[in-house]
Amino acid sequence: MRKSSAGGDDDVELRGFSRSLPMMLLLAREAVLSRFRIYLHQFDITEQQWRVLRAVHSHPGKEITELAALTALHQPSLSRILRDLQARNLLQRRQTPNDMRRALITLTAKGANIVRSVTPPFENIYAEMSTAYGGRKLEQLQTLLTELTDTLNALPPPQLDERLKATATD
Repeated sequence: MRKSSAGGDDDVELRGFSRSLPMMLLLAREAVLSRFRIYLHQFDITEQQWRVLRAVHSHPGKEITELAALTALHQPSLSRILRDLQARNLLQRRQTPNDMRRALITLTAKGANIVRSVTPPFENIYAEMSTAYGGRKLEQLQTLLTELTDTLNALPPPQLDERLKATATD
């Protein structure tokens, strides 16, 4: 929506807060994660640590760069999380035979046990969400979110609007 400013330039009106896509996604994320969080706390696992354990469980033997992409974590954060999980004997790093600088990440028996332990309650949470929200709607939402992610990732990187650059330096 556009409105005219006193200076004659067209100003863009900020969309309503409740229709802000980033805020809507954050609220949805919190609604979903709040269902799982209680089980993670039982094992003293943070959400980011769970993301790593879950990714390594599904994709064993990945390198750190691949794991960072899978978990949407920056490599410095992921390195810290890997160090913490390794210290707790939940995962292990194995050097690759061809290049000792590269490491493959796998779960230990203790890490795999945590994943096995939370799987039944997590699947119950998915069933509860599916019943409450609707199985077809949940599948549609997952499909739409995947399509949105793929579409936005295919766009060129965002560029700072020149008008904003001028305003920021004033």
